[in-house]
Amino acid sequence: MRIAVTGSIATDHLMTFPGRFVDQLMSEHFEKVSLSFLADTLEIRRGGVAANIAVGLGRLGLDPVLVGAAGVDFADYRDWLRANGVDTDAIRVSATRHTARFVCTTDADQNQIATFYAGAMAEAGEIDLVPIARRAHGLGLVMVGPDDPGAMLRHTDACRELGVDFAADPSQQLARLDRAETRRLVDGARFLFTNAYEAALLQERTGWNTPQVLGRVGNWVVTHGRAGVVVSRAGRAELRIPAVTATAIVDPTGAGDGFRAGFLAGTAWGWPHARAGRLGCALAAVVLESVGTQEYKLSAADLHLRIEQAYGPVAAAEIIHHLERR
Repeated sequence: MRIAVTGSIATDHLMTFPGRFVDQLMSEHFEKVSLSFLADTLEIRRGGVAANIAVGLGRLGLDPVLVGAAGVDFADYRDWLRANGVDTDAIRVSATRHTARFVCTTDADQNQIATFYAGAMAEAGEIDLVPIARRAHGLGLVMVGPDDPGAMLRHTDACRELGVDFAADPSQQLARLDRAETRRLVDGARFLFTNAYEAALLQERTGWNTPQVLGRVGNWVVTHGRAGVVVSRAGRAELRIPAVTATAIVDPTGAGDGFRAGFLAGTAWGWPHARAGRLGCALAAVVLESVGTQEYKLSAADLHLRIEQAYGPVAAAEIIHHLERR
């Protein structure tokens, strides 16, 4: 199965604040917040949700098609993506704008305050997925990640037109979508990805309760951080997948993208959801242990050990048998 990943391509500016954000907040002054946090470290890394997921898929041996908009400063990033097994031919490069920027500060409790500058991503709405699918000689699944809202809606419409399965991952862009747009984005998705907070926000945005959402999508995958992952489907019992424990949480940014890459890779290989979810959780733990969203090293032996420790030797054997052939 060939997977296209649509969404943001960005440069991450990641800072670390040694204290706790909550210690600086004064509830009686929330209407006029003026705060400054002195960061100890600054890391500038390649990122963006779609690019992060595509890199994960590429490192697992797939040949993902990355679909998004980048800026005039994209040349080095393009080379990096190609070196990591990502097809970049469908990326639109702006003639005037810079690649999107994600500026994020993380405190001692792993809480984050972030700002996102769209930059070239504003041009993503001009990308037509139909000719991209034809050039790729057919797509088995399109992952529609957070992007320019117009682009996200256009991509899901194109998938319906083409008869191609799609996964909807509205993520941070839920705040930008109204009720009609949110319904249009997720309706008919084979997979809907959210974290626990976004799950509640999605229900508020759509006006649908949980059974109604499950009546509109094939599978709803909700990540719960250290509590693992829940996969829900109408008329079936929930599937709960425990998290893989990271040895040390160095940087939480991109862990969810790592999970999605592992889960989608397992889906591409025809695995059941439980097995795909275990690989996703293992990859998320790897990402947690490195600074930046794409700087981690991946090996079949390391994934095998993590999965064996978390889920037992039988589960590890099922996964490693496939990974060693990649």
